[in-house]
Amino acid sequence: MEVIFRSAFLSRAERKITPGWKKLIRRMNSPILPRISVITPTYNQGHFIENTIHSVLDQGYPNLEYIILDGGSTDGTVDILKKYERHLIWKSEKDRGQSDALNKGFRMATGEILAFINSDDIYEPGALRKVGLLFACNPKISWLTGRCRIINTQGREIRKLITYYKNFWLLFKSYTLLLVIDYISQPATFWRRRVIEQIGLFNEDLHLTMDYEFSLRVGTKYKLWVTNQTLASFRIHSASKSTYIVEHFDEDLAVARRYARSNFQVYLHRLHNKLITLSYLQMQ
Repeated sequence: MEVIFRSAFLSRAERKITPGWKKLIRRMNSPILPRISVITPTYNQGHFIENTIHSVLDQGYPNLEYIILDGGSTDGTVDILKKYERHLIWKSEKDRGQSDALNKGFRMATGEILAFINSDDIYEPGALRKVGLLFACNPKISWLTGRCRIINTQGREIRKLITYYKNFWLLFKSYTLLLVIDYISQPATFWRRRVIEQIGLFNEDLHLTMDYEFSLRVGTKYKLWVTNQTLASFRIHSASKSTYIVEHFDEDLAVARRYARSNFQVYLHRLHNKLITLSYLQMQ
């Protein structure tokens, strides 16, 4: 929804005597930013979660709901969450894995725009305002993604070639291509509430590629919108799920088979996985 309040509605005299009218006009000429609910699932990520929390709260987004679902961490994560409990909603209890935690969070969420960011990843400064404005100004957008960097434990950008590779395929916004290459970066992706209401929640049987399977489901109903803005950074470290390369691509291929429209697409997906696996192994 957008509210417009033009300066023409004020007479010259009113403009002179109304304190701060220019500031008021500027504010009312801007779209109303939608409520964004961000979910963070976490378990024993005490080394990184405070950095993630700051990347969300320091956005200064005026209509934010931040929910953290902890799976019963024993590494000091709960003490960190208590420090910020005035600014977010959190729970710490045993769960059935990341997908289960995400689904709990989305059931709790009240925002019009939904997203999740893992407890070792971060949003780039100003990302939520950019996203909020895009959704506010274009009601046709239901599914939005942007660019995403790859960083190491110190927050330094790494593997730029992979980032360029994904950004190239992102330009095509093709569902057929998505069946072959998972070019969407989860930390930089956002949905309207209506998407989850129609598509359903994350598949709790999946533990490595639940976001890819969700994208393939969403893509059957909704158009992907892409912004060239870098919205997030994905962190790679020794304990991250991204280190399980073979297991990840095995599950990834099984997901692609469910949605593929031909055996040739499955073949291309398998071939692509082999090439990417070799590339990752060369980087280690």
